[in-house]
Amino acid sequence: MRSEATPFHLPSGTAADGPYALDIGPEQAGWSHSSLRVVELPPGGAHMMDTGDSEWIVLPLSGGCAVTTGTGETFELAGRESVFSGVTDFAYVPRDDQLHLTSRTGGRFALTGARCGKRLPARYGPAADVPVELRGTGACSRQVNNFAAAGSFACDKLIAVEVLTPGGNWSSYPPHKHDECRPGEESQLEEIYYFEIAAAHGTPGLGYQRVTPSGHGRRTDVLAEVRSGDAVLIPDGWHGPSIAAPGHDMYYLNVMAGPGGTREWLICDHPDHAWIRATWPDQPVDPRLPLYTAPAGEAR
Repeated sequence: MRSEATPFHLPSGTAADGPYALDIGPEQAGWSHSSLRVVELPPGGAHMMDTGDSEWIVLPLSGGCAVTTGTGETFELAGRESVFSGVTDFAYVPRDDQLHLTSRTGGRFALTGARCGKRLPARYGPAADVPVELRGTGACSRQVNNFAAAGSFACDKLIAVEVLTPGGNWSSYPPHKHDECRPGEESQLEEIYYFEIAAAHGTPGLGYQRVTPSGHGRRTDVLAEVRSGDAVLIPDGWHGPSIAAPGHDMYYLNVMAGPGGTREWLICDHPDHAWIRATWPDQPVDPRLPLYTAPAGEAR
């Protein structure tokens, strides 16, 4: 699944398998917990899978769907036109269950997963309840949709968020890591970045992702030009920046999980670049953010 030249960068289509446009699991990634699948359904299409030893969140990337569990619970997801058009609702399906997707109009759906021990109840996540955070300022401004952040939605192991970066900005900056278990200071989390880049003037978008060795684990080292449908695996290392080319807004979905007994996102900034945070109070947040506005009557 991974080439020798770029073992952690998976260009669009290279990690496709069966019904999935993207299929990353512990076996393929060579780690223990985090998974991401992307399934594309035509109008009237359907997909079924066993959840096995993992918990899963169904997150519409485009289009809407119905999610039915093995016990017959059904959640209708309104979805969205695209990842750049708004926050979406989602559905959580526990381990040791079945997940059945149907879509009347078709669409693309991310299945974010993590191996876990506890079996939590299946639930619906309303779009209106997703906390939207504007992080950083100036050229480091970005938007984070914390739909399954550790403090936003209950899971056993899974942590997942969406990040939107206006064209020309840097996100995942300063570079940071979470590859050691240091109670109260740093979590050990495997991470997947899945990218979509907005086209402009008829031209497909691109961006760049950097990962540098931290001295722990595999010494992951990545400098990748990323395009829509690409993924980057981060088992360890300092990751960032994620750079959006001018004129092309960048979206990425982060999926994280790890062996820690507490579900938390604790990071350590790279000591050479942490100073950038001290400059943020002196700059305004990029006025292009948020990249979209919640519909009238919805509090996001």
